[in-house]
Amino acid sequence: MELLWEISGWAGAVAILSAYLAVSMGWLKAGRGFQIANLLGACAFIVNGAFHEAWPSVVTNIAWFLISAVALLRMRSAQEPPVDAVEAPQVQFPGVPETGQLAIIEAPRAA
Repeated sequence: MELLWEISGWAGAVAILSAYLAVSMGWLKAGRGFQIANLLGACAFIVNGAFHEAWPSVVTNIAWFLISAVALLRMRSAQEPPVDAVEAPQVQFPGVPETGQLAIIEAPRAA
């Protein structure tokens, strides 16, 4: 069982360091993926720290987890609301028989 706690600690280290490296090198935006990696890494460090009774590390990683969780919630609420459906104009192309089928088009979004 001790091996499981050690694997948890190393997995947390890999998750957080990989995310930090990827953002620092410009391979990843500091967005959802970065925050998820930090959240999962912090969870793994919390488990490992609790096993080793390293309470300063546990408290630090709880804060790290909460920061990532709040960031993810804020990203979710900041997403654009769904676009309302609009009535598509009916178009009849010359030389094409009328079939009664409707085409689905996407209205351009304002920039």
